[in-house]
Amino acid sequence: MTRPAYSALSSYSRVQILRQLQARPRRTVPELCKATGLHANTVREHVQRLIDGGYVIAETEHRTTRGRPRVLYSAATGSAAASSPIARRKAADAARRGDLMRRVMPWTDAHLPADAAHQLDALVDDLAGAGFDPVVDEAGLTIDLSPCPHAEADGSHRAVLCAVHVGLMEGVLAEAGGPLHVAELRTTCDPSQCSVRLQE
Repeated sequence: MTRPAYSALSSYSRVQILRQLQARPRRTVPELCKATGLHANTVREHVQRLIDGGYVIAETEHRTTRGRPRVLYSAATGSAAASSPIARRKAADAARRGDLMRRVMPWTDAHLPADAAHQLDALVDDLAGAGFDPVVDEAGLTIDLSPCPHAEADGSHRAVLCAVHVGLMEGVLAEAGGPLHVAELRTTCDPSQCSVRLQE
């Protein structure tokens, strides 16, 4: 379990900030303050935690006029324009561990194409780091996330938490590179029960 990733998502304020960045990239600290109602220093600290976890990237604005360029923040989506070096390293590390496990325990290999297997390696690693205990059905391309570590969260927060986690999963899969993407998040009336279906 990677501590920076878990601590990055353990605060609902950070989840709110990440949701804002997923909805609209290239935002400044003042914009995030206005959207969340948080103080600028608090936003800066939360954003840094998200950068350290590989979930947010920062870029310096290119200015053609006088004045200090602003720092613009975006969610790391795995695309060429929004790729996090930390997320890339985490995906590569997960793929190496997955390859080693499949060599040592060949009966665990579901015979997926290598790039899809590496995507699953990265996704499982990231979910575990975020406090989940993912159970993967490689043949059915589903991941059981029950019990959800956020089930006890305020019910009004649940939609945001689920949306952010779907965005994060999409980013991890894109960063790892391969054919898989999130098809749907399956939830039930019981907030502790959910699963994710992937597809090519």
